Amino acid sequence: MHYTRTEKGILMCGIIGVVARTPVNQMLYDGLLLLQHRGQDAAGIVTSSLQNFHMHKGPGLVRDVFRTRNMRSLPGEMGIAHCRYPTAGSASNAGEAQPFYVNSPFGLVLGHNGNLTNSDVLKREMFLQDLRHINTNSDSEVLLNVLAHELEQSAKGARLDPERIFAAVANVHRRCRGAYAVVAMIAGYGLLAFRDPFGIRPLVYGRAEGADGPEYLVASESVALTAFGFEMIRDVAPGEAIFVDEAGKLHTQQCAANPVLSPCIFEYVYLARPDSVMDGASVYEARLNMGRHLAAKIRRDMPDAAIDVVIPVPDTSRPSALEIANVLGVSYREGFVRNRYIGRTFIMPGQAMRKKSVRQKLNVMGMEFKDKNVLIVDDSIVRGTTSREIVQMAREAGARKVYFASAAPPVRFANVYGIDMPTRQELIATDRNEEEIAREIEADAVIYQDLDALKQAVTELNPRLTQFETSCFDGRYVTGDVTPEYLESVERTRNAGRENGEEERDANQLDLNEA
Repeated sequence: MHYTRTEKGILMCGIIGVVARTPVNQMLYDGLLLLQHRGQDAAGIVTSSLQNFHMHKGPGLVRDVFRTRNMRSLPGEMGIAHCRYPTAGSASNAGEAQPFYVNSPFGLVLGHNGNLTNSDVLKREMFLQDLRHINTNSDSEVLLNVLAHELEQSAKGARLDPERIFAAVANVHRRCRGAYAVVAMIAGYGLLAFRDPFGIRPLVYGRAEGADGPEYLVASESVALTAFGFEMIRDVAPGEAIFVDEAGKLHTQQCAANPVLSPCIFEYVYLARPDSVMDGASVYEARLNMGRHLAAKIRRDMPDAAIDVVIPVPDTSRPSALEIANVLGVSYREGFVRNRYIGRTFIMPGQAMRKKSVRQKLNVMGMEFKDKNVLIVDDSIVRGTTSREIVQMAREAGARKVYFASAAPPVRFANVYGIDMPTRQELIATDRNEEEIAREIEADAVIYQDLDALKQAVTELNPRLTQFETSCFDGRYVTGDVTPEYLESVERTRNAGRENGEEERDANQLDLNEA
């Protein structure tokens, strides 16, 4: 269960691809619903039959983009799908909905989760060297054209085979920087999926035995496999590519020279569904572990707090809050009720932008706060505006003291790998310590998870996970190519987006739950 990502300004994309023995349009649609939490800005499906692609995509939630007539126009037993929240490009441009298509040298469609950090360099190369035209501001279209060019170079006029396809992916890895999990279809050949050499963004695949042979499904999260009865094979390794040909045969190969598994740790904190397993670690169990580690810190650093009750901010923080209460030996209670049917804010001509209040989304159960010392637990604190209003609501309900705990460390740096974080000037933890943050949100105290404890919470579930992408907490960018100049350009782009009304777009996203 999650609340809308837009409340924190943290969003990304979901991808899915299927090779089956029966029509896949319904499975792709249902799979997008399971991944809707990863992107609510646009959705698209492309299927393949008789070497023809059939596409429908558009802005909005999955349920709003597709109608019965659209589903009927998506025949075929192979397809890919994408739900999008943009971290680069124009949020208002419906033409940037994915998947993207290019017809040369092969019919090729692609959906991408992540962000290329050298997109501008690649655009210039596309235009000057590869003689390809990029028509949008999306780095996903850049990635599509890089792949198309490398397939052309690898084929050299011959028919593609798995070896040539994997050689093309190897060249994509050599050219592209940043984070990318990709699903693509090559007309007349099959389904291709690959993950960047650091494995920053998640990607898993599984198999099911159909009546006429094996079927394969690849997706951002394991929940999209288990829901359809696919047995999870494993995560796609960093730098690895998998190719399922039209006959249903699976081919895999490591295509990167020096792959290093460094998954984004924010997936476990906030982004992924709790019932998913990523890189061998259960998201739900990781969040329980976060609560256990945070409880130990609360006990050590706040021995005199005399906490009466632990209350989560619904929904992502519930496992951590529950474990904190268990370890501290205090009551766990639900003190906030979420209204899941808040509509959008309509802006009329001449009317100033109006942000919706947290109070429209959350109602307080006063009996759980009155005359109590309350520990409110959230998965993270980003801008702090929501946290401040939640603290005020607790006080108005009669709480004696309000402590605020974050299952994640302070968010102090920009994310450039596919998460649409606010700019540094909007992050409450920028240039502030815990005491100053507590004053800002008007809490009696604020306590954050330690970064080492957060890493340990995940590593305990899979000892092979020894390195993570943690840049939003520590400013260390694992790809090694992120310069201060690039970070400044990211800040300028995001600030411009805020000025152009992207925050209003954020405020207009509907509350979604992942039940």
